[in-house]
Amino acid sequence: MDDAATKKAYIIAIVVQIILAGMSVISKAAFDAGLSTFIFVFYRQAAGSILMLPLALILQRKNARSMPFGWLLKLFLCALVGNTLSLSLYNVSLKFTSATVAAAAGNSMPVFTFCLALLLRMEVVKPRSASGIAKLTGVALCLAGVFVIAFYSGPALSPVNHHRAFTANASASAGSVNTSSSNSRWIEGTFLMVLANVAWSLSIVWQAALLEEVPNRMLVATALCVFSAVQSFVVAVAAERDLSRWRLHLDASLLSVVYAGFVVTGVTYYLQAWCVVIKGPVFFAVWTPLCFVLTIFSSSFFLGEIVRLGSVVGGILLVGGLYSVLWGKNKESKVAASSSEVNMTADCTLDVDDEEHKKPNKYGLEEATSSALAGEQV
Repeated sequence: MDDAATKKAYIIAIVVQIILAGMSVISKAAFDAGLSTFIFVFYRQAAGSILMLPLALILQRKNARSMPFGWLLKLFLCALVGNTLSLSLYNVSLKFTSATVAAAAGNSMPVFTFCLALLLRMEVVKPRSASGIAKLTGVALCLAGVFVIAFYSGPALSPVNHHRAFTANASASAGSVNTSSSNSRWIEGTFLMVLANVAWSLSIVWQAALLEEVPNRMLVATALCVFSAVQSFVVAVAAERDLSRWRLHLDASLLSVVYAGFVVTGVTYYLQAWCVVIKGPVFFAVWTPLCFVLTIFSSSFFLGEIVRLGSVVGGILLVGGLYSVLWGKNKESKVAASSSEVNMTADCTLDVDDEEHKKPNKYGLEEATSSALAGEQV
């Protein structure tokens, strides 16, 4: 039974990364075809709400009625930062840069989450320990990766396929790195991606605190999606007043909304949650770089995107930062577990009670962090 569950966890982790790689490529194609990033965020969140809200009302009706107003207000603000703001910045950045940069930047989310948790004293770093050195090294590698992507383009790598499935991207990709204006847009897009990840990481830490008050992940995810749909509608109306821009045609724009709203928000959310329960958030995080690799090939094959060496090198540095932080966290967890066993031997009853009391807070942060690792911002 354990072997079967483990095999399923491996398969699901790979499937989720394939889905997320597809989201970056399809969204990029839609933006290059003219779809407004703000309208896309609204349609995506609205589609996710249509999918998740009925399930939450059916499965969590009793719990939904007992949600306090103060908690809902916190969720509204959390959705404003972590969903509406983060997704808007992410999609503008994706329009300015490439699907490869978006996938590479996804590896920085747990690093930014760790930094914010450190500032809020939810994490501790011991600079002289192996785990502390690994964490600090991961942060340094992450920052280096961001600067390499922003300021170093390098030679171009030839596209895998010259016959593109989404032809709208051809002209944009081919000459996007030659003019000074496009170079400034690339740098701006890279740092907008960083800001998007910082906003999402802040909401991750915030969600961990909210889950301590009301430990119901389905209600939290549904409320965030619904609130974000309302907020993004207001933003989209203010940004795009031309009604013709709101129409979805039978092209990449409609495909991107359906794919992101139903497949990513719906299917990925439940697959990810199941995988985290079976194998834990660290196991899921290890597979994140696969999305980066798949996106490089997919964007080159389907979009004819010219991948630059700087994006690849920066992505490798970001992956190195991710694994360094994960190794430090894993090392720290093992040390903490061994220390707990010693303390339990000395005073079993007292230490068991204290340890069980502390576990939910730590798992709440790690479980929320796994959502960022999947790139799923619901």
